[in-house]
Amino acid sequence: MQADLGKNYFELFGLPMSYDIDLTDLSSRYRELQRRFHPDRYAAALESERRLSVQMTAQINAAYQTLRDRVARGRYLLSLKGVHTDEDTDTRMDPAFLMEQMELREALDDARGASDREARCAALLEQVDQRLDSKTAQLQQHFSTGSEPALQAARELVREMQFLQKLTHEIEMLD
Repeated sequence: MQADLGKNYFELFGLPMSYDIDLTDLSSRYRELQRRFHPDRYAAALESERRLSVQMTAQINAAYQTLRDRVARGRYLLSLKGVHTDEDTDTRMDPAFLMEQMELREALDDARGASDREARCAALLEQVDQRLDSKTAQLQQHFSTGSEPALQAARELVREMQFLQKLTHEIEMLD
């Protein structure tokens, strides 16, 4: 078994270290790695090989979950470039973005008790998805530029996208 637990997630999947990845290709590579390292294939192997198989499978799963999610992928790529989002300690955000978040949350609260809740949730979800798509496109541009100011702008976009992604989950739970 050839396994290297020291590889970053992009290396593990044989992908270039880029924000812009083909998710269909990622899924295909994931299935291939799962087949190759699945613990069932090593049931009769040495204990050390079985243990390595379990570790590789866990790493493959974590890598896949990170790379397939646009926010997690952005955060991970930033960390590889030495930029951390510090979402637990840095609470500074663009005031206009925060105002927009308050308005979206008010719309969600209004939808909760409305008789046409499903329609309102669908419209709100579409609105949030459009914002996420727009920020994703901006994020791709910043990562392709790769300059220090572009990476700092990418950091702020990832932090904003986290808010929008959380709101998306809340809307979906209400629907």
